Amino acid sequence: MSFFRKFFGSKPKSSDVEIKSDDRGKYMPEIKLPIDEKFTINFKANGGKFLYCENLNEIFDNFENIIIENNWANDKAFVLDKNLRNKFKTTSLKPTLKLSEATYFLTTCENLIANDGSLLISSKQIFEKKLHELPFNLIVFATTSQFVENIGEGLRGIKNNNKQNIPTNITTIKNFKSEEEDKNFLSYGSSSKNLYLLLLEDL
Repeated sequence: MSFFRKFFGSKPKSSDVEIKSDDRGKYMPEIKLPIDEKFTINFKANGGKFLYCENLNEIFDNFENIIIENNWANDKAFVLDKNLRNKFKTTSLKPTLKLSEATYFLTTCENLIANDGSLLISSKQIFEKKLHELPFNLIVFATTSQFVENIGEGLRGIKNNNKQNIPTNITTIKNFKSEEEDKNFLSYGSSSKNLYLLLLEDL
């Protein structure tokens, strides 16, 4: 995504001047932010921490940095996704299927929702478990192709991509270390989480 390359790459040229809404006149329409930039702003406002990675090696390096930062080297991770266990098998990941043993939860998600900075998940990631049953610490592996504008678009994508077996237990994770519960009906019963997002560029 161009926003991430600009944000994490070289500095913008002096000619790339950002036009603030106050300078454009009050009757001009607001500039529509790119979907990746909108997600980033809202996700960080929710208290989430994300690491943009251009390849899998960067994903694994940043994963190890998270483990070191939190002193989780000897701790186990709740990992339900077999493909994810295989993908991270060369790292210091210590997977378990017992929630009582886990310090953090390593998972994927369905989509990254731009308009509120939330993550859409389903039974494909958490089976029939509720968010409050999962560890407080989450590490989510996602890709830039998973950005959608809103929850409705995400739900349509889930339905279209899983016509034979539509996932259940669909919910969003939006509160990251926040006491205020989200009022969205899809997040009913959710709890705040300490969340890291490992975001892989795949576009």
